[in-house]
Amino acid sequence: MRMTKLFTKTFSLLAIICALSFAVNAQTVTVAIAANLQPVMKDLKKDFKTRTGVSIDVISGASGNLSTQIRNGAPFDVFLSADKDFPQSLQQDGFTIKPSVVYAQGVLIICSTQNLDLAHWDKLLQGTTVQKIAIGNPAIAPYGKAAQQALAKTGIYEKVKNKIVFGESITQVNTYITTGVVQAGFTTLSLIKDDTRKPKLYFKPIDDKTYMPIEQAMVLLKHAKANAAAEKFYRYILSPAAKTIFKAYGYHTN
Repeated sequence: MRMTKLFTKTFSLLAIICALSFAVNAQTVTVAIAANLQPVMKDLKKDFKTRTGVSIDVISGASGNLSTQIRNGAPFDVFLSADKDFPQSLQQDGFTIKPSVVYAQGVLIICSTQNLDLAHWDKLLQGTTVQKIAIGNPAIAPYGKAAQQALAKTGIYEKVKNKIVFGESITQVNTYITTGVVQAGFTTLSLIKDDTRKPKLYFKPIDDKTYMPIEQAMVLLKHAKANAAAEKFYRYILSPAAKTIFKAYGYHTN
């Protein structure tokens, strides 16, 4: 009888552990990501699902817009920004349960569907060949802010500002570039690394001395308190496996 009761208790305990484990693995993590991360997130989601069984729901947009949505109560678990300022601000204002941490550093490029003289892009943009230049809105899109800094540092911003077409996110900038709406645009190297079908693109990395480092940071948000899988994803993004994927898409990692 005692053995039967012991077996029953053991079986019940195992059943509870299995149920809890299934509950964690069955959870979905809602992740807000900067628009530049859309290509790399496809591979990150797949790898994380293979390793953990956890699914990821992705909402993408300009980092500044996502930050505003979080402040207004958007039910996101993790926020991966294209800079470190927005996550740090959210942390300072009490919206997070884990500190802001840099997970990758982005690379700014100038890009075109035309085989232009991008090696001398500062002169090119001032000429008649380029009538429209796409950059992200500097107020909400960190890559747009970096592009504005590069244009100012090279001394041509005032000379070309009437040619600039602002995109609300890097996704919109990429659309302007790949559809030929603009002759040139400033975007992320991950566009080139993305194997999604697109026209042939010509590009050149921008001298990183002309803009502040694009340090991309993330935070675990308060909404994730009841979702153990969210912290698992937060840790995964800092793992060697995730760093390998980021590097494949042109990002620098520590």
